[in-house]
Amino acid sequence: MIKIILQIFGIVKFYFAIKAAMHMKNPYQNLVIYYFEGIIDPDRAVTADPRFLGNWQESDTSFVFFCEPVPTFAKQMAVCHPGARLVDVYEMTFEQWHGESIVPYGVAGFYVHPPWEQGSSDPDRHHIIMDPGVVFGTGRHQTTHDCLELVHQVCAAEKIQTVVDIGTGTGLLALGVAAMGCRRVLACDFNLLAVQTARKNILLNRCEDRVLAFQARGETMMDLPCDLLVANIHYDIMQHLIAHPALMAKKYLVLSGLLPSQARKVKKTLEKRQVCILDHRCPDGIWNTFLAMPLTDNNHSLQ
Repeated sequence: MIKIILQIFGIVKFYFAIKAAMHMKNPYQNLVIYYFEGIIDPDRAVTADPRFLGNWQESDTSFVFFCEPVPTFAKQMAVCHPGARLVDVYEMTFEQWHGESIVPYGVAGFYVHPPWEQGSSDPDRHHIIMDPGVVFGTGRHQTTHDCLELVHQVCAAEKIQTVVDIGTGTGLLALGVAAMGCRRVLACDFNLLAVQTARKNILLNRCEDRVLAFQARGETMMDLPCDLLVANIHYDIMQHLIAHPALMAKKYLVLSGLLPSQARKVKKTLEKRQVCILDHRCPDGIWNTFLAMPLTDNNHSLQ
């Protein structure tokens, strides 16, 4: 009985948390960033603080984000993590950090908006709520835009049941294919804060029955079977993906995050492996995105 009561309490708590998120104000208007040399792992007392926004860990550095100064934080971390050293504290706006503001926008058949903005009244668009977090951009980068258009094109042309999204970031592309009717979407990222951000967006969009976000290295995910592989990632990871034997078992590929010289190498490798490039986009002359299909006896769609 106690277990059932706790489960019910958890469901109710989740409902009100999501409801609150849907009516909240923009928490990222001002950022206070504590930069440490060394890995900082804030405890529950810190992460439960309403001022806490996230903890980005990379190699042997940590960037801890708050929406306002926390005077006791550095001293607290010096006690809990004596091996880490506070390098600097930065204060800036979200626009200064990302180079652009968080605004609703439409692309292909999608309308993407943060939880503190109203969705579109257009019934022909798939609405996606996206909380961008603190380090992943607003979703309006050229590569994200092109990927959204291409996954919409694929999913509108035929039924895509399974998708693997490598380097999911905020989870936007995974949510896009889920909105198009994909029933099983696996979204991975090696960065833990990315996974936490993606999971938050999955809950905001009530897609937890279709989308699973988890931490993993992208190059280890190629053996997962799927109809569509999406990878908007750095070239150093991409080159391992396109060389993997399991690439030919995928039905469709959306590959992005490539500068011109990298795109030429990817195109050459794909053609050598008998992967047909169905679409190649580079509208800004900088970032390249491919829609491709391995040539097998089972693949005849979209050609």
